[in-house]
Amino acid sequence: MTADNRIVLSSDHAAIQLRQVVAAHIAMRGWAVVDIGPTTPESTDYPKHGEAAARLVASGDCRFGVVLCGTGQGVMMAANKVRGVRCGVCADTFSARMIRRHNDANMLSIGARVVGEGLALDIVDAFLTAEFEGGRHAARVEMIRALEE
Repeated sequence: MTADNRIVLSSDHAAIQLRQVVAAHIAMRGWAVVDIGPTTPESTDYPKHGEAAARLVASGDCRFGVVLCGTGQGVMMAANKVRGVRCGVCADTFSARMIRRHNDANMLSIGARVVGEGLALDIVDAFLTAEFEGGRHAARVEMIRALEE
């Protein structure tokens, strides 16, 4: 199993069920899933789950990450604090495709209380099948990277 084929998933307590559905869906698509939990429904803090997944992406251990919480916003904010991560929260397939094509996003965030299961799977598919276009977008991604310094 190479890092190019690995996707890390994590969530807070509000999104465990959707995360498990997404994990099974991604695995059926041939990806190696690294599900880092949580596994129990007790209240837990989304920042630590966003950070943990982001660190696996930033280190190169996983190619992509998918993180979930109630709105997708908090876990996305935490993930974006990790150097080298570009995570966008998406509630539609167009945005999911475009964060890959134009922003070279390496993480996707979804709100379990915002989108239903079917749409969430469509969003994941749109994200994973889109490719970074490079070109004029590469310079803009470099501008984002420069903000980390």
